[in-house]
Amino acid sequence: MINPVLLRSFCTLVEVGHFTRSAERLNMTQSGISQHIRKLEEQLGQDLLIREGKQFTLTDAGQRLYTEGKQIIYSLSELEQRVTTDPAFEGLVRVMSPGSIGLKLYRSLLTLQAEHPLLVIDYRFAPNATIEKAIAEHAVDIGFMTSSSTLAEVSLKPIAEESLLLITPAHIEEPSWQALMQLGFIDHPDGAFHSSLLLGANYPEFKHYNQFKKTGFSNQISLILEPVSLGLGFTVLPAYAVADFPHPEKVKIHHLKIPVSETLYLGVHLNKFMPSRVNSVMVAAKHCLQ
Repeated sequence: MINPVLLRSFCTLVEVGHFTRSAERLNMTQSGISQHIRKLEEQLGQDLLIREGKQFTLTDAGQRLYTEGKQIIYSLSELEQRVTTDPAFEGLVRVMSPGSIGLKLYRSLLTLQAEHPLLVIDYRFAPNATIEKAIAEHAVDIGFMTSSSTLAEVSLKPIAEESLLLITPAHIEEPSWQALMQLGFIDHPDGAFHSSLLLGANYPEFKHYNQFKKTGFSNQISLILEPVSLGLGFTVLPAYAVADFPHPEKVKIHHLKIPVSETLYLGVHLNKFMPSRVNSVMVAAKHCLQ
C-alpha cells in the first residue's frame, strides 16, 4: 500500500515543479522530499522522474501515479475536513420522547430543520422505559423522560414542569366526584399513573383509578380527547397533549385546587461526546419547553 505521506510529497512536487519550493510548502527539507520520491520508486520498482539537473520530467509511471494520486490526496483532504468539522446545524439528530412532549416539541424542531435544511431530525414517540433503554444503548442522541432513570449510564437533568389536567366533556361545569363516577374514565397508557397523581391529590374518595368504569381507551396521544369531546368520559392528560387538541371548545379543562405536574428530564448517555448539532437541538428543545 502506498504511503499517503509519500504520495502527497510526490504530487506536491509535480504541481510545484521544484524541489526547494515543494519542501517549503510541506515544511520539509529538500533532501526529505528527495527521500520520499526514492522510497516511492523503490516500493513501485519504477522510476517516476527523469532528472535533468535541477529540472525533471515525469516518466509514464510517474504520470500515471500523479493522475491517480492527486484524486486520492484530494479525497483524503476532504475526508480530514469532514471528520474534523463539527457544524452546528448539519447532520442527523435522533430524539425520543413521550407523546405529550412530542406534540409540542416535534413541530418546533421541524421549524429548526426548515431553517437549517442540512439538519435532519429523527423523532420517535415512546414510553419512558423504552427511551431510557435507547439512551443507554446509544440508539438516540437525546431522550426526554418524565421519570427518573435506574441506569447508571443515563444522565438526566430536569428542564421543565408539565401540568397534569383533568379534562371532561364541555358541559361539565363542576367536576365533582359523583360527576366523574357517572362519566367514566377514558384510559390511555399513562392513565393509571396520571390519574393517581392528580386525582389522588384532590379527591379524598380516590383510591385507585379502577374505581371508575372504563368507557374508552386510546394509545394515540393525539386521539385521547376525541371520546371526551363526544361526552363519553373524562381523562387526565399532560398539558401539552391538551393544548394540541384541535377542538378545545368541545372539552372542559379543570384546574383543580391542588395543582400537580410532572418533571420533564433531558436525558443523554453519560459517556457520549455531544456533537455541535446535538447541542444545538438541545438548546432549541429547552427553549421550547421552558
